Amino acid sequence: MQINKTNAREVVETEPGRRRRLIHTDSLMVVEWEFAGPWKEPDPPHAHPHEQVTYLVAGEILFFLGDEGRRLRAGDMVAVPPDAAHCIQVLSQRVRLIDAFTPLRQEFL
Repeated sequence: MQINKTNAREVVETEPGRRRRLIHTDSLMVVEWEFAGPWKEPDPPHAHPHEQVTYLVAGEILFFLGDEGRRLRAGDMVAVPPDAAHCIQVLSQRVRLIDAFTPLRQEFL
């Protein structure tokens, strides 16, 4: 077996205070996010046809899935079904989380 990092992407600042880095295979994408906070309001809800699992590495957020909001801390995980509206609000100074998507989020490439 050979380790291959050729499809790993460099860190991209998607907007001030939000950085993204990703790696993918043909059918799976893992995205590392870093956010500076806290935020006064949650992001607007969004939905996509991809399955998503989120793992909170560091910090604290409010994670909204549909009409339900949950406080997540480092070590917590959440699964998001396809087409489910969801968003976050960053509660701490620094947040780091990992999102896994299948299929790939082509708009991130």
